[in-house]
Amino acid sequence: MELIADILLVAGALGAGFYCFVLARRLRRFNDLENGVGGAVAVLSAQVDDLAKTLDAAQSTASSSTDSLEGLTDRAEAVAKRLELMVASMHDLPAATPPKAPEGPVFKRHQDSESEVAQ
Repeated sequence: MELIADILLVAGALGAGFYCFVLARRLRRFNDLENGVGGAVAVLSAQVDDLAKTLDAAQSTASSSTDSLEGLTDRAEAVAKRLELMVASMHDLPAATPPKAPEGPVFKRHQDSESEVAQ
């Protein structure tokens, strides 16, 4: 009876060893850096790093654009105030009268064309 128990115990140990061997191979393939999930994790990690760098660059660009836009807005407001003052001062000027047409005939001299001058 002990012999049968020992044989079953050895068979169970060999079966467990074979099962561990199969699991180790599967885990190695699973974590392979080129084809498995390990490779996907490595690629995603690199993409996250690139995305973080791009986000930092975009934030700095947006910040500088905001500063530039604030400066332009301040300049536009100053020009708008000056224009309002100019328009307000135009109300104080007398109305312009159209120029009068000259009395009598008007003679105008026409330039000779280049072809007539060359001959």
